[in-house]
Amino acid sequence: MYNPDSAVWGNITWGHAVSADMIHWLYLPLAMVPDRWFDANGVWTGSVTLLPDGQIIMLYTGSTNDSVQVQNLAYPANLSDPLLLDWVKYEGNPILTPPSGIGSIDFRDPTTAWFGPDGKWRTTIGSKFNTAVISMVYTTTDFINYELHDGVLHEVPGTGMWECVDFYPVAINGSKGLDTSVNNGGVKHVLKASLDDTKLDHYAIGTYFIENETWVPDDPTIDVGIGLKYDYGRYYASKTFYDQNKERRILLGWINETDTETDDLKNVGLPFTFCDHILQTIPRTMLFDSKTGTNLLQWPVEEIEDLRLNSTEFTNVLVEAGTVVPLHIGTATQLDIFVDFEFELLDAEESVNGSSGCGDGAVDRGTFGPFGILVIADESLSELTPVYFRVTNSTDGDVTTYFCTDESRLTLILMNAPEVFKQVYGGEVPVLDGETYSARVLVDHSIVESYAQGGRTVISSRVYPTEAIYRAARLFLFNNATRVNVKATLKIWQLNSAFIHPFPLDQI
Repeated sequence: MYNPDSAVWGNITWGHAVSADMIHWLYLPLAMVPDRWFDANGVWTGSVTLLPDGQIIMLYTGSTNDSVQVQNLAYPANLSDPLLLDWVKYEGNPILTPPSGIGSIDFRDPTTAWFGPDGKWRTTIGSKFNTAVISMVYTTTDFINYELHDGVLHEVPGTGMWECVDFYPVAINGSKGLDTSVNNGGVKHVLKASLDDTKLDHYAIGTYFIENETWVPDDPTIDVGIGLKYDYGRYYASKTFYDQNKERRILLGWINETDTETDDLKNVGLPFTFCDHILQTIPRTMLFDSKTGTNLLQWPVEEIEDLRLNSTEFTNVLVEAGTVVPLHIGTATQLDIFVDFEFELLDAEESVNGSSGCGDGAVDRGTFGPFGILVIADESLSELTPVYFRVTNSTDGDVTTYFCTDESRLTLILMNAPEVFKQVYGGEVPVLDGETYSARVLVDHSIVESYAQGGRTVISSRVYPTEAIYRAARLFLFNNATRVNVKATLKIWQLNSAFIHPFPLDQI
């Protein structure tokens, strides 16, 4: 399957992979390498657009031999090749150079192009002008000649350089994704940016006005860079594409390592090695949350279900305040977990738990939590990764729920890896009247991807177990609330491997 509306990433070269189902992948040969003056210092982030006549074009950022960021054009050498193994760089590159007032290293990452009623294609590129962070719009009819639009698509002062900008429509009511060029009264537009200063992916939902090429957030208090995040854990440089075969918009992003390069080198030769790799998350579908009107819903692609093996169910498991309950499922290293929590007060006394956020982790004791599950845990609980809810209220009666992951005990302190980041990640998640506290957690040997309330809040974690590995890994429920008991209902699948392989050498 070829993804016609997709992204490319890379620091030095552009590598690519192919999948028939978004789960089983083949590594392909490098598509492009830095071999021309206009990309001598790197073939960097870009996007691919499928044109109505079947042509395919790629815009990508090149770092020139004097380190100026420019935009280049490339296209497949052979459109009849379903894997698009070979790409040709346009001889007239670069097609765009930094405009006046823009720094030579602040001009990168063109988006997938979208089509307007005037017959022109549009793309937006991240940049900054003094302290103002901006996303510029260019129009073109041939992808060779461009006009820079006066003004900007959007700007948010003080948020740092925007990388990997993404811009796409979502249906206000509906369960299907939309082609990038759709724009009518039934859609909102998502503007997303990867913040270079913080290495976090932020998004906001708003309205796109094509007549003057501007986008306005629905709520300026949660604008891009100051509000919602795609993922509250280890996640960056994401990009969506439209899958026209299944009418869905799919998101791909990075999970990077959390140890240091120095520790990587120290660990060479150990039975386990912390490698300075960037990994891809499970692809996610993206929809507008019509119930909240403020959030996106991210959800693992349905093909992950093809990896499911046997399942185990638990109903109304009581987890009393201050206790941990084991879930006997056998090996707990590759799992797809659905869990719903309900809690009941132990007494009717009024109580306020006013501290906000995820606190100092799962060891905190509060009136209404934290409560959740312990994944990648060993039998003695010396290693564990809690995924949990924390409910707080205030004197005026407001109730806020946070969804969190605590990485502070994800690995024993290692002599050769003292600088592994061990943080508590999380963010607010809306829980509406009548809803239980629900989560889906995908567990692999070293990655945990957690989705709360149907995907309103998502956290990706990179973990390094030394005890909770293979058959020694266990699964638990826990409840650190002081005044509530929790009941949990779960369905848990063991998952098969995705079996990612190199591309067959005899077909290269």
